[in-house]
Amino acid sequence: MKLKYAHLSAGFMLTSIIGFFISIYYVMKLSLTWGFTFTIFFVLMFISSIISMTHAKYTEKEYQDELAIHEQIHGRRKKKK
Repeated sequence: MKLKYAHLSAGFMLTSIIGFFISIYYVMKLSLTWGFTFTIFFVLMFISSIISMTHAKYTEKEYQDELAIHEQIHGRRKKKK
């Protein structure tokens, strides 16, 4: 049986890191049980994002979308002479 890995975004990893620190520094002071539960949850999210980053294969289209090197910067207007 071959496992398939899903692509997880960078926002998923960032959420797990921020959630971990909030759980440790804020939630644990309010409730030890909830703080421990949230900490375990965010650690599992972080581990899954690391597994996704190392094992999931990108197609060329997904790789370009992730890097966003093909998109032009919007919002800049050309100056009229």
